[in-house]
Amino acid sequence: MSMAAVLEAGILACGINSAPEQLASGPNKNCRVFQVQDKKISLVETCSTLILRDGDDDFQKVTAFSLDGGLLAAGSSHSLHLLSCPSLGLACAPVSTEQEIYDATFSSDKLVVATTANLQVYSLPGFDAGAFEKSSKKGKQKAQSIEAAALELERTLELPSSLRGSSGGSYRSVRQHPTIPEVMYTVVNTAPARTRSKSTPRQGYICKWNTKNWTMEKSRKVSDRGLTCFSLSPDGRFLGYGSSDLSIGILDAKTLATVATILKAHEFPPTTLVFNTTSKLLVSSSADNSIRVVRVPDQVGSSGWGWSLLLVLIAVLVSIIAFAIQRYLLQ
Repeated sequence: MSMAAVLEAGILACGINSAPEQLASGPNKNCRVFQVQDKKISLVETCSTLILRDGDDDFQKVTAFSLDGGLLAAGSSHSLHLLSCPSLGLACAPVSTEQEIYDATFSSDKLVVATTANLQVYSLPGFDAGAFEKSSKKGKQKAQSIEAAALELERTLELPSSLRGSSGGSYRSVRQHPTIPEVMYTVVNTAPARTRSKSTPRQGYICKWNTKNWTMEKSRKVSDRGLTCFSLSPDGRFLGYGSSDLSIGILDAKTLATVATILKAHEFPPTTLVFNTTSKLLVSSSADNSIRVVRVPDQVGSSGWGWSLLLVLIAVLVSIIAFAIQRYLLQ
């Protein structure tokens, strides 16, 4: 259902619901950690992180590692567990929200959870993943470590007024910049007002945030339909997105300028996309059982593309003028 990896350590975390016959005799071991080594994938540990409401089904829709790989955030619709890795012992009490959880990201000392209504910023002061690993194996000390490591809600960021639309909007994704601590990105799908004839589809925006003062610096509408998936390249240069209009696109992370757009990339809306480790390829997939691989252009940046387009227009204009002068002289 969701996946994250720590490449340097060869660790892979997934949300995978247990088989029906296993659910009949025990809890859903939905959170699983694997070791990838010598071209083999081995199961390391499993645990249950789902807190069901009124018997409803749920799944692990959020899986995210901290920057050092020592902590793992596993979130379902209305709860998020912070686990030590790879033992999957609880690092703190689970976070519960009334709003639906869609994503989470780590900085060096913060955990930001994206819900439909707001961004919840939690402080992680003094979190020592190694200490949690040791304490989680000591039984009686486990409860004490959980109590001592309770997450502190530092602030809540509501949807910016400029993006609420006439009927509101919602966050769909959040990503911390991998090399610039004060930069963060979010996806917002707005809900314009309905007209008498028909409802207006959601519009997809990508926003750039300054986490020093927690303000939105830039926003860009990238689709006339809602965005379904979002990714940030490992080198921090590119943003990738998929839209319910079946397209995928790449933006310059610094300026939010368009780098590339692929229309009708899939027959169904893309469900996930990710850059490869060198940030040279963007891979997307869809419920139509297709995978698409797009090469990221070598030359990016709004200024470069803008000047290229300007030069082309000037060349066309000069050609038209020269042709007109030539015809005039021949008359």
